[in-house]
Formats: sequence, structure tokens, C-alpha cells
Amino acid sequence: MHIIDPLTDRRWRSLVECHPSACAFHSEGWLRALAETYGYEPFVVTACEPAAELTNALPFCRIKSWITGERVVSLPFSDHCQPLVNTEAELRTLVDFSLQSLLPGPKFIELRPANSGFAPLDKSHESATYCMHWLDLTTPLETIFGGLHKDSIQRKIRRAEREGLVYEKGRSPEMLERFYSLLIRTRRRHGVPPQPIAWFRNLLRFMEEAMEIRLAWKGEIPVASIVTLKHSNSMIYKYGCSDERYHATGGMPFVFWRLIEEAKSASIPILDFGRSDLDNAGLIRFKDQWGTRRTELKYYRLPAPDGTETKSRNLSRVAEVVFARLPDPLLRTISGMLYRHIG
Repeated sequence: MHIIDPLTDRRWRSLVECHPSACAFHSEGWLRALAETYGYEPFVVTACEPAAELTNALPFCRIKSWITGERVVSLPFSDHCQPLVNTEAELRTLVDFSLQSLLPGPKFIELRPANSGFAPLDKSHESATYCMHWLDLTTPLETIFGGLHKDSIQRKIRRAEREGLVYEKGRSPEMLERFYSLLIRTRRRHGVPPQPIAWFRNLLRFMEEAMEIRLAWKGEIPVASIVTLKHSNSMIYKYGCSDERYHATGGMPFVFWRLIEEAKSASIPILDFGRSDLDNAGLIRFKDQWGTRRTELKYYRLPAPDGTETKSRNLSRVAEVVFARLPDPLLRTISGMLYRHIG
């Protein structure tokens, strides 16, 4: 068993490019952005010899925090991170080695497999459950549109066209600033701090063409925006935000529909709509209305969770009230300090 550095070992990039379970969250660019923004230490556990081709791997980041303690996560701020293995036996070997070599020290190791049926842990190790939505793009575009909710999605897309909304896609610093202004507005509305602007700048820098910003404009006003991550033949919707004063214009459905058209045109088979908290009924309903398939996403911890997560959730609720009242400059500053402790 070996531990390698995915930022310097060229075999990691080769494995991510060819493994069928790899996605944007495995990419070198994503790992570099995590390291640069938050100071996390990425590493990979593998059973492959140093001189051999990399055929199996379990990626991690080490998070060191005086607030939340040291832990090892696969991977921070990633909706999911499927182990890049070929069999369950191979995965069990990597997990066993990780337990022996990494603990004690960190409080726990967390795995976030996209496919919970391919997890080597039992129910006692489950630490969190979320909702995932996936849209099949292999059917004709007309069929996909016909599967959209008629009132909540189809009607709003047509409304956006009548309103004359303009669509823009790109990666410029100016587009990032427009997106981030909408993000601050949206996160304030929900009572949570925005991710630091440095995080998005580093994603643009290290993920290059794999990260794209999409914007909907009403005249000179940006009304909705999303950030997507592309890898090989997979597309992930990662961040979304909007100006609530213009919701009636259908900006968000309009931007999503353009994303679907472009992903379909690029022969991408599945659009990953991302994870949703189980108590976020509004977001789950919105994703259901796109004709998506809903699945369960489970995270696992070793050792098994001890119940202290409840205290963390209570603190988060208190923080929501505070963040909703902070001025934008202070909110930007605090977000940069806060997120490195979350992971």
C-alpha cells in the first residue's frame, strides 16, 4: 500500500482521465483549488507500486482546524467522490489500510461515495444522508422538454423568452463578479455565508475550461447565474444564485434549459443536478420538476459517528441568523475565515 501526492504524481491525472467513475471532483484542478484556498493537504491511497500504472485510488484531503479538529475527508466541498476502484474487495483493502495508517490523529475519516451500494461500510457508519438528482440526456431534446413540469418549468422558460432575457456563458473575471454578487444576495436570503471569492477565482484558475459561469440578463441587470463543472462526458451543476426581485421573469429555468441544450449538444449522457439537504423541500421540488431521477446519497465515517453532529447543526442555525444581518464587505471577510474550518 502506498500514499501519493496527486498534485505531483502524473499517474493521478491519467487515472482520472480514463476511470469511468471519475468526475470533476477528482480532478487535479479541484484538488489544487482546495489546497490553495483552504490550505488542505490532498493525498491518495493506492495499492499500486510507485513504478506501476495507477489502477485504483482513494483520494483524501487532510483538514486541520483548531475549531472543528483534524479530520480526513474524501473530498471536502465535493457533493460526492466515488472511490476509483474496480471491485469491492479492492475498496475494502484501501479503506482498511487508511484506517490503520491515518488513525488515530484525525477525529475521523469520511467517505462520500456517489454509489452507496458500492460502500464497504455498514449502516452504523452513516453520518449524513442527502438527495441527489440526475437527468438523462440520452433521449431527444423534445422528449426532455416534454418531461419538464408544465407550469413551474416549461411556462417559465417561455416567459423568459418573452421577457427577452439574454444568455451569456464564459469565464471572465467580470462574469465571476456578477455571479458572486448574486451569490451573496442568495446566500443572505437563506441565512448562510457565501463561499469566499478566492475559492471561485482558484476554480477558474486551476480547473480552466472545466468550470463555466452561465448568466441570464434582463437588460443591464444579471438576474440568475449557475456554475458548472465538466469532466470528460459528465456535467455537474454545482452553484446557483438569483435576484429574487426578478424571479417572475424565469431566469433560473432559462439558464438551466440552456445548460441542458448545450450538454445534450456535447453528447453528455447525464446531467448531475447536485446534492440537496433532506430538509430543503423547495430545492428538492425544483429539481424534481426537471424530470430527474432522485437517488439517496450517504456519507460514511470511521469510527462511527458519536452523535455530536447535532450540536454542530444547532450552532449552524444560530449562525444563519447572524449572517443574514451582516453587511456585504464583512460577510465576504468572514466567509474566507469560516469555510476553511468546515470542509
